[in-house]
Amino acid sequence: MRKLVVWNLMTLDGYFEGTKPWDLDFHMLAWGDELEQYATELGKEGDLLIFGRKTYEGMAAYWPTAPETPEIAAYMNGIAKIAASRTMDKAEWNNTRIVRDIVAEVKKLKEEPGKTMFVFGSAEVTDTLLKAGLVDEIRLCLVPVVLGAGNPHFKPAAERIPMKLLGTTPLKTGAVILRYEPAKAG
Repeated sequence: MRKLVVWNLMTLDGYFEGTKPWDLDFHMLAWGDELEQYATELGKEGDLLIFGRKTYEGMAAYWPTAPETPEIAAYMNGIAKIAASRTMDKAEWNNTRIVRDIVAEVKKLKEEPGKTMFVFGSAEVTDTLLKAGLVDEIRLCLVPVVLGAGNPHFKPAAERIPMKLLGTTPLKTGAVILRYEPAKAG
């Protein structure tokens, strides 16, 4: 069974972006050779990226012409991608297809052979898949900064979802990569 892993950078106060869409300059506080190597390893582990519409649009605008980190850019541009959207009509970024019902699609994909599927960014899609019980692991790079305001990575929920710590990796930048597994209903 394929795994679904959520990956994102998040501030100490829980935001994955600032108060404006794509306000991500805090990422540079965590970026360095260790995080670049980690991102490269993600590329070897996965064979499918899942994005919500807003994240897809930002990624599709950035990666096709990204000058830095050519190995990561090649991965991002070459890998199969899903844009979860009820409003998009076409997706022009290489190897992308649009999916209207992301829960049904992920359920189906988890039964097929393949490597790890990743959700990058995409807090709303993460929320939907987490509440549907489809997320196998959450990996967060906790960035050593308090923004004070922004877009929270985890959305309000009616029920708590306990997590089991799988591992931690401190980085020289002061950031920490945390790996969690959502507790299975029991």
